[in-house]
Amino acid sequence: MARRLVALLGAAAAATSVLTAMTVTAAVAGTSDELFGAMQRDLGISATEAAARLSDEDRAAKTDRLLRKKLSQGYGGSWYDPGKEKLVVAVTGEAAARTARADGAEAVVVSRTEAQLDALKSRLDSRSATSPRTVAGWYVDVSSNRIVVLSRGEALGAAHSFVAGSGVPADAVTVVASAESPRPLIDVVGGNAYYIGSGTRCSVGFSVTDGFVTAGHCGNTGASTSQPTGQFAGSSFPGNDYAHVRVAAGNTPVGAVNNYSGGRVAVAGSQDAPVGSSICRSGSTTGWRCGTIQARNSSVTYPQGTVSGLIRTNACAEPGDSGGSAISGSQAQGVTSGGSGNCSSGGTTYFQPVNEILQTYGLTLVTDGGGNPPGGDCDDAENTYNGTLSSGANAIQPNGGSYTTTATGVHRGCLAGPSGTDFDLYLQKLNGSTWTAVASGTTPEASETVTYTGTAGTYRWRVHAYSGSGAYTLGTDAP
Repeated sequence: MARRLVALLGAAAAATSVLTAMTVTAAVAGTSDELFGAMQRDLGISATEAAARLSDEDRAAKTDRLLRKKLSQGYGGSWYDPGKEKLVVAVTGEAAARTARADGAEAVVVSRTEAQLDALKSRLDSRSATSPRTVAGWYVDVSSNRIVVLSRGEALGAAHSFVAGSGVPADAVTVVASAESPRPLIDVVGGNAYYIGSGTRCSVGFSVTDGFVTAGHCGNTGASTSQPTGQFAGSSFPGNDYAHVRVAAGNTPVGAVNNYSGGRVAVAGSQDAPVGSSICRSGSTTGWRCGTIQARNSSVTYPQGTVSGLIRTNACAEPGDSGGSAISGSQAQGVTSGGSGNCSSGGTTYFQPVNEILQTYGLTLVTDGGGNPPGGDCDDAENTYNGTLSSGANAIQPNGGSYTTTATGVHRGCLAGPSGTDFDLYLQKLNGSTWTAVASGTTPEASETVTYTGTAGTYRWRVHAYSGSGAYTLGTDAP
């Protein structure tokens, strides 16, 4: 990486500048040279600035997940502000604003929560079949605390009538004139190519343990694929634009995507990046192209119907890029759905969020190395327990029971949950007839580590799926 940065900065760059770039780059380990190069080209920034931005965005994403949990009903959405190099969080009161600022974010007081905005947008989604042809789509714009409706042409009356018919208050909507004409980017290849039926071509999005995910408009459930050989185990389009392809034996899913520069970009997980973050996508027509996330939960009206819940970006794409991978740093974001424009004049591209696909089909993302991450520091644990939880559910270990220690000592638990989820871990001690939590791990991550020094007594572990579903592994030690 250091040699690559030196080449990008030029022979005349001072040693201090190179060391600065190397230091910042260390904070975003796993990010490829090619992704850095694409960010420099498309965002107009230097290698050092790209590395610093990715580091800031990674920190903002972690803060965002933490504040979502802390603020709960007072959360109005968030976005990354590259000018301020920090996360901005919309909140509905001063108490929530103080909480956000205490965690390093900037706070803006708004009138509607994110949940209320999503509910208003759902009213438009429910009327998508009656949306005028001039309406290209709509999305939640958290920075303005409103719903943005895109209307082709200068005459916006039909769009306003569509909004009025949905019952959404006019003061919660902004109708914007737009030249967008979204269409699915089919008959093309994004990441690695695969073929459907007699020869229709699309692209692999991200590998999962039994195959890969891709765009739903690429094929219907039951359709056969080749290179790799497989079958669509599930597909949804329109409404959604996602699919799961289960590959045949002999095909090996790998936790990486093709960078079209002779190498691969490792996938470390699927943590959502905030609005305003950089995002890069891979496609065989236009290679690596980068932009920024403009909105989440965006609805787009294609000729075939409306698709909701998409990520809206200003990264360009062209026919030949459909179904491919979109990634922020080393975190998978989504698969290419469709868009407008091209990579000569610029455009808008929409992505189906990858975490929704994983949760819908109960899939596990394959990360760098071709497998799932190990259970951290508890790989050598005395006891190992496995289970599967749906979102909001709990499990008690060991095996629904408890364990008793006769000495004071250290209790240790390491939980490895599915990528893209938020699983929490609690150590409970029996006091009389009541179980009391004595230690916990409740970060906004999929995995947790808990260490507790306790006296003799009866204990148990509680695994809680705060958000997301899937299989987990728990390793434990006791005195």
